[in-house]
Amino acid sequence: MPIGIFLYEIDESFGPNVLAEYYLDQNHKVKQEILRDFEDKHIQKEFTYTLFRKNDLRYYSTKLKSETIQKENLFLGFVFKQGEDLVSLKSIFETLGVKIIKGYTKERTEMEKLLKDEFNSIFSLMEKLKEPALIKETINEKTKIMLDSGKLQEARELIDLGEDIPAKLSEEIKLANDLLKDRFYKKAKKSFLKAADLAELIQEEDIVSFLKSKAEQVGTFPELIREQENIIKGIQEKIEELHKNQLHLYHEILRPIDRLINISNSFEELKSIEILTELYTNIKRADELAKELFNLDKKVKENFEKI
Repeated sequence: MPIGIFLYEIDESFGPNVLAEYYLDQNHKVKQEILRDFEDKHIQKEFTYTLFRKNDLRYYSTKLKSETIQKENLFLGFVFKQGEDLVSLKSIFETLGVKIIKGYTKERTEMEKLLKDEFNSIFSLMEKLKEPALIKETINEKTKIMLDSGKLQEARELIDLGEDIPAKLSEEIKLANDLLKDRFYKKAKKSFLKAADLAELIQEEDIVSFLKSKAEQVGTFPELIREQENIIKGIQEKIEELHKNQLHLYHEILRPIDRLINISNSFEELKSIEILTELYTNIKRADELAKELFNLDKKVKENFEKI
């Protein structure tokens, strides 16, 4: 589960600036070094989302679609511990991002209250997903409101559904997660959507939104894997050409490696991210040296022609 949430902007002139934040522990507050790393990855490398690891914590940042409030470069960040299921959390983060934009205001106090409320809603949602009994409690609360409002037929229907749907929902989510873990992505997507349909029957809209978002994300994984394989193949071919002293190809490899890092983030491939980041650093340095060598080569030719 997340242990912190923060909203920030990246100003073109002044850099990153936190607009609102909420943490269970103030020691986990996002620091400037982390925000600067996010700025580099979001702005310079154009990553939609990215991670920063520090000790046993991970800081996740995603760019918000903020066209409706006419505010550019607005980002939502989360703090969570190592070992969390990032695929599930991403689905929640996307849903929260929509709510944050909808409730956006320049008043910091109001924004921090909104962040706190949405942060607490994550706990409620995740607990419901784990324990069917909590969903039954929610159904009881809804039926009581219906009965008080005189909606007897609707209340009876919801009570009947509440007898077995929560257990079926829990089983379907477990099946979907098992399929996801075993990399049966198409089957996992279908299972998450089936679970979403069950949640819709008992009017659990937050769960429906979460499951549909997760299904959509999981559905992109086969395409991402194919893209990952094609990028690796393309980089391998360019590296082989580099051995023929075509040094300009270093520059062409940088963007594909950026994309590989992004894809590896989606699958939480920590070892690959570490290797790819080091590879990116070395190739960027090689690219700088190649440009310097090219310029020197040009000058050498100019000097030679003057002889």
